[in-house]
Amino acid sequence: MKELVCNGLDTIVSQALNKMKEEQGNAFNLDKVNLAELHRKTGISRSKLRRMRRNGFKTVPHGATGKYACSIVLSGYTGSLDDLLRHGIKNSQICYEKIKSSGYSGSLTTVKRYIARHKALIPAKRILVEPQGNRGRRFVTGPGEAYQMDWGFTNVSTPSGKKLRVACFAIICHHCGQRFIEFFPNAKQENLFIGMIYAFRYMGIPRYVLTDNMASVVTKRDYAGNPVWQKDYEAFMKAIDFQTKLCKPRHPFTKGKVERLIRFVKENFLPGRTFWDLNDLNRQAWEWCIKQNDAYHKATDCVPKQEHSDLCMAQCNVLVMNDSIRNYLCPVRRISFDGFISYEDRRYGVPFNYTKSVARVQRKADTILVYSDDMKRLLTTHMVPDSRKDSYCPGQYASQPEEFPTAPVKTTITLLNKQTPNLSFEKFNFDKGDDEDE
Repeated sequence: MKELVCNGLDTIVSQALNKMKEEQGNAFNLDKVNLAELHRKTGISRSKLRRMRRNGFKTVPHGATGKYACSIVLSGYTGSLDDLLRHGIKNSQICYEKIKSSGYSGSLTTVKRYIARHKALIPAKRILVEPQGNRGRRFVTGPGEAYQMDWGFTNVSTPSGKKLRVACFAIICHHCGQRFIEFFPNAKQENLFIGMIYAFRYMGIPRYVLTDNMASVVTKRDYAGNPVWQKDYEAFMKAIDFQTKLCKPRHPFTKGKVERLIRFVKENFLPGRTFWDLNDLNRQAWEWCIKQNDAYHKATDCVPKQEHSDLCMAQCNVLVMNDSIRNYLCPVRRISFDGFISYEDRRYGVPFNYTKSVARVQRKADTILVYSDDMKRLLTTHMVPDSRKDSYCPGQYASQPEEFPTAPVKTTITLLNKQTPNLSFEKFNFDKGDDEDE
């Protein structure tokens, strides 16, 4: 007797055969199974059960599976359908209407089945349009030729639960990947100048800087497409002696190195970072930059610090500090009516004897330096406080202003002398009592 083998054509057939084997015992023979009884148990026709018995009750595909008639209802219209598919038209309703106008008498379902079997004729999306040439190209610059710069932002959680936002200035050498980052309370233009000066002091001055169309750099473009620089930024370029190239809008691949640097800062430096103040955060960022510049980078196939010092610095200009550059490091602040200037979200006192309405301020590590507007005199210094309370300076209110009468004074009042009684004999003053009774 053959062993019962069934691969699950129908679960009901397998169950019926097992039940018949239990009833008949050793007399059960799979080759001589009673088809009439199996028909009564399963409801499957005898012809189908007879075909299944010839195959050992195994599921086998139909012999005509995959075969199509030589002449079908689509005969004569397949060429039109193939032409539509090659042009990217794969909507079955549109294809159906196209061939129906040519005399097709079949159904929409037949057209859908044909399209499903011939999807290979549909061109890929990237070649549906006419070739337009290169839309972007990776370019290589020489040593010290170009830097890329941009801003990035991150949120800061304070102990009180308040959310603040800090701006990260990032700049990178396009040739070797030497990088520099610094954090500021905001992305104002004065902080952009300070970040660029510190970066040029560390990396040298390149021929040009690549950046996007930020408002602190460019205001608009003229009729010929040339940029109209922001006037303060244009003066800054002339003072430092470098050029700026703008990237194509909404095309971040042009300055992809600095875009990737900002992403790397957010994924590698910032996660889990804690700090005491902005100066502490910049100290940690400086250590991180030194570590990354000393490491081998596969993308540039070099150690950025070594490559930059050997090749790029020979082509870059050295930043020489002068009065005009020093002014960019000390932005101008207006003195309030109560004698304070505002810098990095804190207020610092200015001596009262300084009579002008503006002063310049600079932060060096944990010290705030307040200069006169012409940078010739250091007015006072402050330590960066942990809180946001006002920081007073010595002599801030040394001599207070005094008002004098503007009209002649004509009224006069009298001041009486106050008598101080002798307390030891006051109780023996009987005349005082008599006077009070009268």
